[in-house]
Amino acid sequence: MSDVLLEADNVSVTFDIQRPGAWPWTPPDKLQAVKQASIQLESGKTLGLVGESGSGKSTLARAIVGTVPISSGTVLWRGQDWSAASPAERRNHGRHVQMVFQDPLAALNPRMNVGEIVAEPLITHFPDLPKAKVREKVGAMMERVGLLPTLVNRYPHEFSGGQCQRIGIARALITEPELVICDEPVSALDVSVQAQVVNLLKGLQRDMGLTLMFIAHDLSVVRHISDRIAVMYLGRIVEIADAAEVIGNPCHPYTRALIASVPIPSPKAERARHRPVLQGELPSPLAPPSGCVFRTRCPIARDSCAAQVPEFELISGDHRVACPYHAEAGLARAE
Repeated sequence: MSDVLLEADNVSVTFDIQRPGAWPWTPPDKLQAVKQASIQLESGKTLGLVGESGSGKSTLARAIVGTVPISSGTVLWRGQDWSAASPAERRNHGRHVQMVFQDPLAALNPRMNVGEIVAEPLITHFPDLPKAKVREKVGAMMERVGLLPTLVNRYPHEFSGGQCQRIGIARALITEPELVICDEPVSALDVSVQAQVVNLLKGLQRDMGLTLMFIAHDLSVVRHISDRIAVMYLGRIVEIADAAEVIGNPCHPYTRALIASVPIPSPKAERARHRPVLQGELPSPLAPPSGCVFRTRCPIARDSCAAQVPEFELISGDHRVACPYHAEAGLARAE
C-alpha cells in the first residue's frame, strides 16, 4: 500500500466578492474558486496540477497550506485532520510544508540579503540553533541549489530570475520539509532556465526524499517531473491519472485540448497533427455554467451536459475522468 502523505478530500474554497458601487448592506457575490477537489500526495512522488490561468490551481495549493480558508472538505496530513488545526499547530507544522512561488524576485524581501532570506525559516522554526550552525546550513544549502556561498551578503536585485528562483528553493528547503508545493515556479523564466530549475528540483527530490506538488499551465513542463497529473478547469478536477496515462491516453476533452496546445519540435509533424482548439473564453467563477463547467467550450457537449455535474468515472487502473462522453472525444480525435 502506498504511503499517502497528504490527502485533500472534497475541498471547496469560496470567496465573498462585493460588487463595485454596491451598497454596504448588499449581500456579496459568491466566487467558487475551488469546488470539491480531491487529491492525494504520495510520499516521495510528484503530483502535477495543470490548467489554464484562473482554474483554481494556486487557490487549491494555498488551501492545502492553510493560507486561505477552506469552505468545506478536509485536508489530512498522514491521516490527521490538518484543516482543523489551530494557528499555533499550523505554525509548528509549517517546517514540514514549504512553497516555491511563481515570481522569484517578488517572493524575496528586497531589504534582506540572501543569507538572511535563506536563514529566516530556520531561525523561525529553530530559534535555539546557534548562529554558527545557521550560517553553516545556509552555506551548504546555497551550494546544493547551485549558488556560491560567498553570495550570501548580496541582495535579490543583484541576481537573475533563475538565480532568484534558486534562492527561493533554498529558502523552502532549509528546514528540510517533507512536502514542497511549487506554484508555477518556472513560468516567469526563460525556456533554458526552466529546464535547469526542473532538473534541480528532480535532483533535490531524489537526494532529500521530497514530495512535490508541481503547479503549471504547461503540460510539456509537468510531464517531465510528475508521477501523477491532475487536470483542473474552473475550480474542478476533471481528470487524474499517472502522468504517462494522462499524456498517452487523455480522456477528457479539456485535457486533449491542453495537450494539443503543446507544440511539436518537428514542423512536418506539427502541421500534420489534429489540433482541437478551444472556443470562447474561460467562464467567470462568479457565474459558472450549470452541470459540466466545461460544456460551454466542449466540442462534444450536448443538452444533457447542462443538467447535472458529471461524476468521476474509473477508466482503467487509477485513471479517472469527469466526462460521460469521453469515448466520443476519442473517436472525434481519431477521425
